[in-house]
Amino acid sequence: MDHDELTAYCLAKPGAWMDEPWEGHPVAKVDEKIFVFLGQDSVGVKAGNDRDQADEWLVRFPDDAQVMAYIGRSGWNDLAMGGTISGETILDAIDESYHLVVSKLPKKKRPDGWDAVTTSSN
Repeated sequence: MDHDELTAYCLAKPGAWMDEPWEGHPVAKVDEKIFVFLGQDSVGVKAGNDRDQADEWLVRFPDDAQVMAYIGRSGWNDLAMGGTISGETILDAIDESYHLVVSKLPKKKRPDGWDAVTTSSN
């Protein structure tokens, strides 16, 4: 799975759009909230409601998951592509990140069909 495929996957989600708030660092957003940081070799995802939930990724994939700088305390992890984390698992992580972020938006800002997106926790 490459960067372009991941970008297309993210943009297929209801209400998703691309932004580049920092030069060279594209992100996928819903409304004004980031749900994925799209690096060339990794993705940054909301991996849990809190750090304890997100730490499960660090235990499962100690070589390919790490706490994201600055926002890691809020449950964000950086997942390496091309290592021990399968492409399917990365897509599941993107789905879960999308669901966690959109579910926190006010109801009027949630896009139609967002809750039909399958997540690994459902």
